[in-house]
Amino acid sequence: MAAMRSTRVQQSDQVRPTEDDEVAAAGSELIGGPIGRRALPGGHWWTPVRVIALVALGMFALGLVQKIPCYDGAWFFGASSQYTHACYSDIPHLFQGRGFADGLVPYFDKLSGDMQYLEYPVLTGVFMEVASWLTPGGDAIQHREQVYWLVNAGMLMICAVVIAVCVTRTHRRRPWDGLLLALAPAFALTATINWDLLAVALTAAAMLMWSRGRAIAFGVLLGLATAAKLYPVLLLGPLLLLCWRAGKWREFGHALGGAAGSWLVVNLPVMLLAPEGWAKFYTFSQERGVDFGSFWLLLSQHMSQPLSTDTVNTLAMVLMVLACAGIAVLTLTAPRRPRFAQLAFLVVAAFILTNKVYSPQYVLWLIPLAVLARPRWRDFLIWQAAEVVYFLGIWMYLAFTTSGDKQQGLPTGGYQLATAIHLLATLYLCAVIVRDVLLPERDVVRRPGDDDPSGGVLDGAPDLHAYGRAAQEPRHAASYDAGEAVEWGTESGRRKPAWGVADDDEEGRQGP
Repeated sequence: MAAMRSTRVQQSDQVRPTEDDEVAAAGSELIGGPIGRRALPGGHWWTPVRVIALVALGMFALGLVQKIPCYDGAWFFGASSQYTHACYSDIPHLFQGRGFADGLVPYFDKLSGDMQYLEYPVLTGVFMEVASWLTPGGDAIQHREQVYWLVNAGMLMICAVVIAVCVTRTHRRRPWDGLLLALAPAFALTATINWDLLAVALTAAAMLMWSRGRAIAFGVLLGLATAAKLYPVLLLGPLLLLCWRAGKWREFGHALGGAAGSWLVVNLPVMLLAPEGWAKFYTFSQERGVDFGSFWLLLSQHMSQPLSTDTVNTLAMVLMVLACAGIAVLTLTAPRRPRFAQLAFLVVAAFILTNKVYSPQYVLWLIPLAVLARPRWRDFLIWQAAEVVYFLGIWMYLAFTTSGDKQQGLPTGGYQLATAIHLLATLYLCAVIVRDVLLPERDVVRRPGDDDPSGGVLDGAPDLHAYGRAAQEPRHAASYDAGEAVEWGTESGRRKPAWGVADDDEEGRQGP
């Protein structure tokens, strides 16, 4: 069983990206090229987890450097300057705008202005409040906002390291895939725009726990993640389908119970003592109109009479339900049970694509899931390039709309193109993941003979409920016509060549 397997993996058993990914091999030339076949790794301090954590820290620091123009004044002087420098962040603005500078208690104390209560989930509100406690008072408001951003940046940096470590350790035999996350440009650029990294870190930790067969710990962490941001609860849908197909009802029940319990522990006190403040996040999400980054905005900009918010809410819900139904059919009829990370990416991507708003930092939700679902450098970099285009596009468009007669920045047509590029790139990544599900021999994670390294109790488990082709076809990684078949999730399968690859080609391969 997957839960009983040793957590230690010999370095000779690790999948090296420079051996099976041409882009990774070409990129490694910057540091001397792929490691030689006669190298003897092991026994040194530079383990994959430590290397990737340090790289993630370095990229996070570069993201902080990118915010320097705003820190030095663009956040405080002139509306468009923070957009032309592409360094906007909600954090300093909400320090005063949501009452933290005045010592107001989130959800309990009313705010002045249009937003009467904090519009964030409870655990994120706690995170914001703790950062305000660590921000000294008595100085000028600008200095306090700068310090508040620095305090939050330090706390979010911890979250970034947690994410990098968890993603690196989730697939035991593929630790170097974590470099995709550590080097992701969109991760560094958006990490300190908002507080999303808290929910992303808790979700990554939950995925790690599930991969180790710890269903209750997974549920507790996922419930906490949902108490920080709504999207993590979506992962329970794919997990239900996978556990249904494998007959793992007990484990799903533990996960669901842990998630519900931890969410209630965080939310129930505020829900009972400050119901109006607690509900603000949900009412705000419902009442919010069509906003930046969504295809709904593209649609409304080309309509003489845009759709009402209620209509968009209904249509978005219908599209999300249809997407989930498609994912359900895919899960139950695929020739081999899909991997958990693949479905997790698809359901979160469906939510992002159908939602009425796409803030630039939402890409953080997808990056760890993309690394686990499709650890292929070419596809990942195509998607990241598109997200960087959108990151620059949204700020340049806001610079255009706030520059008055100067009209500096990106006009509406350019912003619509940037939005379309973001949407199409996300759809592209969804398409290649769906292809991997339908043609498991194309899945780079399964190619060495693994089944579902992030699946925990699902890894290597037989199917009890499958339909269509899944109920008839043999469960192997490659067709018999292609060469010797690989049996997923078996030790013997991991040693078999996948598509007629000669044994002497594999002999002696070592190193990253």
